Amino acid sequence: MNTTIEQLEDKFLVTLEGELDTAAAVEVEQQLQPLYKTGGRDVIIECAKLEYIASSGLRILISILKGAKAGGSKVVLKNLNEDIQSVFKLTGFISLFDIE
Repeated sequence: MNTTIEQLEDKFLVTLEGELDTAAAVEVEQQLQPLYKTGGRDVIIECAKLEYIASSGLRILISILKGAKAGGSKVVLKNLNEDIQSVFKLTGFISLFDIE
C-alpha cells in the first residue's frame, strides 16, 4: 500500500495506491493521522489506483471526514473504481462523502 500526502495552498491531496486491507491499515492510519485536523483545508483523496478497501480502511476515511467537518472542510473522493464504489454503497458511506 502506497500513501502520499501533498499539502497544497488550500487543501491536502492524498493518493492511495494498492490494497487498504487490515494489514496495511495501521501504517496508513499513522500516515494520515495529521489529516484528522485539517485546519480548514479540504482533503482530496485520489483513489484511481486503490484496488481494495477493508472496514479498517473505511474507518480511517470516516475519521478524516469527522475531523474535516469539525473544521468546516470537506473530503472529496476521486476516481473510485466500481468495486470500491460498491463497498461505499453497501455501507451507506456513499452519501457521506463528496465523490467525483
